[in-house]
Amino acid sequence: MEELTLTTPALLFSAVSLILLAYTNRFLSYAQLVRSLKDRYVQDPSDINMAQIMNLRQRLYLTRTMQVLGIGSLFLCVVTMFFIYIGLQLLSVYIFGVALVLLIASLGLSIWEIQISTKALDIYLGNLENKINK
Repeated sequence: MEELTLTTPALLFSAVSLILLAYTNRFLSYAQLVRSLKDRYVQDPSDINMAQIMNLRQRLYLTRTMQVLGIGSLFLCVVTMFFIYIGLQLLSVYIFGVALVLLIASLGLSIWEIQISTKALDIYLGNLENKINK
């Protein structure tokens, strides 16, 4: 096995930072959507609005978990770099491996969240189609 150098975990910094930025943007758009859905539900407490709220709650929790896993991955990359710097090569390899696993988990949750987002749009479009067909 090749020796892990400082540049290897440093390469993940830009990737993880961009992923965290995308997750934060997603979270901010959900926050805005929550506010508008709440107002809509107060005016019209329909099953469709309740389904959207339930869907959005699940997406918010997934996004929070995605962010935590991404931040954990970035944190462990920094710890890896520190351990490489002080000469604990073997420990740094294991910690970097955990950082990669956290990043993989975060990306996997992102795929799951995209699937749920698609369901939310299906609910909305199904309601719109029902109104058009009436």
